Amino acid sequence: MQAPPFWWHPRPTLAANLLRPLGALYGAVAERRLGHPGHAPQVPVICLGNPTVGGAGKTPSALMLARRLQGLGRHPVFLTRGYGGRLPGPLLVTPRGIAADLGDEPLLLARLAPTVVARDRVAGAGLALQAGADVIVMDDGFQNPALEKRLSILVLDAAVGIGNGLCLPAGPMRAPLAPQLARAQALLLVGDGTAGDEVARHGRAKGLAVLRGRLAPDAEAASRLIGRRVLAFAGIGRPDKFFATLRGIGALAVRTQPFPDHHAFRAAEAGDLLHRAQAEDLTLVTTEKDAVRLTGTPAGDILAPHLEVLPVRLVLEPESAETLDTLIARALA
Repeated sequence: MQAPPFWWHPRPTLAANLLRPLGALYGAVAERRLGHPGHAPQVPVICLGNPTVGGAGKTPSALMLARRLQGLGRHPVFLTRGYGGRLPGPLLVTPRGIAADLGDEPLLLARLAPTVVARDRVAGAGLALQAGADVIVMDDGFQNPALEKRLSILVLDAAVGIGNGLCLPAGPMRAPLAPQLARAQALLLVGDGTAGDEVARHGRAKGLAVLRGRLAPDAEAASRLIGRRVLAFAGIGRPDKFFATLRGIGALAVRTQPFPDHHAFRAAEAGDLLHRAQAEDLTLVTTEKDAVRLTGTPAGDILAPHLEVLPVRLVLEPESAETLDTLIARALA
């Protein structure tokens, strides 16, 4: 689904207030669930989660964390639900997997480290151990109490923060903010903007470490797009972030086409995108996550020969990188 714009207003609108009773009920259930004790696997679990729905850079953050663990000589295995995939797992992701079965995020994660898809997180942790994990990195699952986490990091888009602060469906929150902060050890603000500053203040008051980072486009891919007229499309949490990134590297985003998060592209949509690009002599460009979702599909077969992909990496500020290394050391001790 596409997040309704009223979610991101700093103050609740009329639409949000009409849905507030449902949001309060949802939040109460989610808060109660957060308090359930979890199973403790034989290895540490480090979890990256979003306090809100929508794209905040959680998967790039998980990849960054796994790279740091690998740099320490550890053997991380990703554990994820596989949102958007039809297979419940537990199963080990293979390079020949397709997003319709597994979800797009697991296929990205599996390029770096072994990745387990499992809706049953305890069973998934067991398979991760069989795959050689000496630390489990959970991409999402913060609100799922099934596993005990040694370190939990909440990832937040600094530009939009927590929006109106209300729970689904009145706002973007997966649970009330206070109990989420109480169960985390760090807050990672991604990108520029001041909307996340108030959440950071609350986090510090609760004793959380506040980290800051940004999504940096791949230099080689970016160099191919400088000065080119593009038709950019994206089916991620916040497509406008991707379009802004393109403009920031010097691409000329003549046309932009947002799609809902985790969108399953149809052949007809792909044909329409290609026709529009060719009619105006534009280069088609999309995100790495969308490219993964297109792989092995009729839509992907149409677009692949004409498509540029712009990957991004999460880059921490130097002080935040030092703080994160300290948190990791404590979690692994």
